[in-house]
Amino acid sequence: MHKIAAAGCQCTPWPVGPAGGMLFLMANKRTRQATIRELIDARPVESQEELRKLLRQRGWDVTQSTLSRDLREMRVARLPAPGGGMRYAAGGPSPDERPPLETLLPPLYTQIDGVGELVVLHTLPGGAQPIAVALDAEEWPDVLGTVAGDDVVLIVCRSGTARERVTRRLRALAR
Repeated sequence: MHKIAAAGCQCTPWPVGPAGGMLFLMANKRTRQATIRELIDARPVESQEELRKLLRQRGWDVTQSTLSRDLREMRVARLPAPGGGMRYAAGGPSPDERPPLETLLPPLYTQIDGVGELVVLHTLPGGAQPIAVALDAEEWPDVLGTVAGDDVVLIVCRSGTARERVTRRLRALAR
């Protein structure tokens, strides 16, 4: 049985499977993501850079793009911390544990604009996804749906008039 080795990996090399080295890489990724989950469950982690440093202390030297991809795949979100600031939360909270829109919006909101049936809501980095989830949970009749990036939420409304109502309501909640 052949074995492969990876430079700088703290894992025992895995046998080469039918996909060549993929068996090793997938195990490596699972182990790294388990370490990420352990770190963010153990203490508040406010930024990707802080998380990268904690991972480096555990022997994982990951790029920012790899860490971003891991966080996205793990459904990790940056949420307001109870004592202020932000923290990463793994797996996304259950619907009963999700902070309501009126709690999330004020600390994350930066600006809002719109045209036609579309509203563009700008947030601090990492704020768009939790706000979109909270907005979807509100089930406003004027909102058809949301699309979230890192710091922008696109809100599709039923009409131009609906867009105006949604914009006014969001501005009021953000105060």
